[in-house]
Amino acid sequence: MVEFQGMDVQSHHQQIPFTTKDGSTIRSLLDRTNAPVVQQSLAEATLPAGGRTERHYHAISEEIYYLLEGAGEMEINGEVREVTVGDAILIPAGAWHQIAAVEPLRFLCCCAPPYSHEDTYFE
Repeated sequence: MVEFQGMDVQSHHQQIPFTTKDGSTIRSLLDRTNAPVVQQSLAEATLPAGGRTERHYHAISEEIYYLLEGAGEMEINGEVREVTVGDAILIPAGAWHQIAAVEPLRFLCCCAPPYSHEDTYFE
């Protein structure tokens, strides 16, 4: 068991947004860059209406998207579904995926193990 080292709280407004390799804008809330994270990462992602991520997969990380605002279409391994506020989407490690924004999208992205650019692969 890991010894508890104290609470780590990161403020949303202090995290600087950046564009990931897949094209979404990400604000890391808790990850290896700003906290002693070991097993997972949490980020807020945004896409403008009409925007989409580049189709990709993560060999190691499993992801969960949780939609906070907007609506879009989620594609995982060729299956496409409409998604909207309140939907939680499981993306298994190794699954090709892409999300497209029909309306501006804001969603949480949890990765386990933590997200890394090196674990992102494109067609």
